[in-house]
Amino acid sequence: MSLKDVLLPFLAWGKVFKNPVTIKDPFNDRPGSARYRGFHKNDIEACIGCGACEEICQNAAIDMVPVKGIETKDGDSGLRPMVDYGRCCWCALCVDVCSTNSLNLSNEYTWVENDPDKFRYIPGVDKKDWDNNELGWKKPENYDLNEPFRIQMEELKPEKRDSSFIEFVKGYSKEQAEAEADRCIDCGLCTATCPAHMAIPEYIKAIRNDDLEEGLRIMYETNPLPEICGRICTHKCETVCAMGHKGDALSIRWLKRYIADQIPESKYKDILNQGNDISPKSKKIAIIGSGPAGLSAAYYLTNLGYKTKIFEALPEAGGMMRYGIPEYRLPYDQIDKDVKYILSLGVEIEYNIKIGKDISLEELGKEYDAVFAGTGLHLGRSTRIPGAEHENVYFATDLLREISLGNDIHVGNKIVVIGGGNVAMDITRSLVRLQNQKNIKVDVTATSLESEDIMPADREEIDESREEKAIIDPGWGPKEIEIKDGKIKGLRTIKCLSVFDDEGRFNPKFDEKDKKFFEADMVVESIGQGMDLTYISEDIKTMVKFSDRGRIIVNKDFQSSLDWFFVGGDIIEGPDVIHGIANGHKAAKGIDKFLNK
Repeated sequence: MSLKDVLLPFLAWGKVFKNPVTIKDPFNDRPGSARYRGFHKNDIEACIGCGACEEICQNAAIDMVPVKGIETKDGDSGLRPMVDYGRCCWCALCVDVCSTNSLNLSNEYTWVENDPDKFRYIPGVDKKDWDNNELGWKKPENYDLNEPFRIQMEELKPEKRDSSFIEFVKGYSKEQAEAEADRCIDCGLCTATCPAHMAIPEYIKAIRNDDLEEGLRIMYETNPLPEICGRICTHKCETVCAMGHKGDALSIRWLKRYIADQIPESKYKDILNQGNDISPKSKKIAIIGSGPAGLSAAYYLTNLGYKTKIFEALPEAGGMMRYGIPEYRLPYDQIDKDVKYILSLGVEIEYNIKIGKDISLEELGKEYDAVFAGTGLHLGRSTRIPGAEHENVYFATDLLREISLGNDIHVGNKIVVIGGGNVAMDITRSLVRLQNQKNIKVDVTATSLESEDIMPADREEIDESREEKAIIDPGWGPKEIEIKDGKIKGLRTIKCLSVFDDEGRFNPKFDEKDKKFFEADMVVESIGQGMDLTYISEDIKTMVKFSDRGRIIVNKDFQSSLDWFFVGGDIIEGPDVIHGIANGHKAAKGIDKFLNK
């Protein structure tokens, strides 16, 4: 027993000398204490309808319901909590778990009604006298039921990685993955936002339960490329994670990678129970391109029983995943792991065959019952400024492909990369590595129209580029590549004041007087990628509808106006791996519907 415990009864005598509290009208004047747990309040504008309050309520006193005037959008389910005071026990767990701190309790506790149904109401929507009551129970400061900050993933230090193409992000350990999974509040906003609508809370729950085989089964229902996606997915799901409102969003991408990393490909068939149970169909499908859309379509079509063959123009499968993303971000053996499993189900790939040259699209249409094209964005786009035609001006897409093929490329002493997206950061960081490997002093600068706060590249890509000694100097518009005596001297730019107009359209404005010159002997353009549709003959083009921007128009099944010709991936909706996977899945269902009328 402590000294405090011994003295406590004597300290109570101090209350004798205090004035008593007298309530003159106890029927009408009975205020709760300042922190009393009374009736609920909710700021419906701050609320995102995550449903954590409903999930944690042990008495089923909360139901998430639609509310007129509140629309469903990314990061907001459109639902709001309705409280049933016939069940509520005022434990305040709903307040403590609220990710946006929108839900609180007033200190009001008296409410008289003859109609019991009125005690089921939506705080913040059904107006009450206590809505503006500042007293009551609020979540204590610096108090969270869930750890607000993510478990950081170990990675190689800049000086250890800037001369190597080995993967520098290490991946979670079992303890780290389980700790990160414990942060999930199971809201499901991530699933709604994911283009493939992956059951994210369910596979995270499998990590918590240490049942990774179940996690793999859940992932493969909507995504047959978990190793790839667990590394390079654009993770839109994380941008809407409810945990991001009070700390860091959950590391959803890394948790997906954790599951896939732990299970060898040789066990996939047994775990997923696929292959032997597929009932073969007589019809066969041709797929053009082995990128995420093509592989996804092949996987789901094969599981529907169709004979599926992929035609790939390059020596190995993966499309822009292999030939547009550096190996330090996406190792080739991880691409191969996903691809090998798809091939083990019976999918065929014919490499080094170019449609439109080695075999025509018309021939495929005659030989196969349906054709799906997911050919990606392999072409670079030029700034078309004076000097852009010089032999030492390159497209980022071309250089990244040559690096992936293992070919030696020209590496300058002073290099300027034009562009502010992830591809620009990829080539910037790749060139840093090549300069280090060739014992050239690192001198790579990336510049873009966008200022740093609106650069399209991921924040981590920008930061890691700088850690590797690249210079990121955004907010400049390219005007001319200066050439003297046949050699590049540098890039002339002017200050970009804004990139988009008030209506959000691309319409850059510049200050012609504010100029900057970037010294360089090599320039790389990375301002976007284009599609190569040369495999579509003129005859086919007359039967296929195109948008004003030159994209093939497809319906919800990714079917073109030529009924046997389906199109998806980056050339329809992208560039984004997870969109390509979702497109391939939907197209597979559409092809099945088409072939079965």
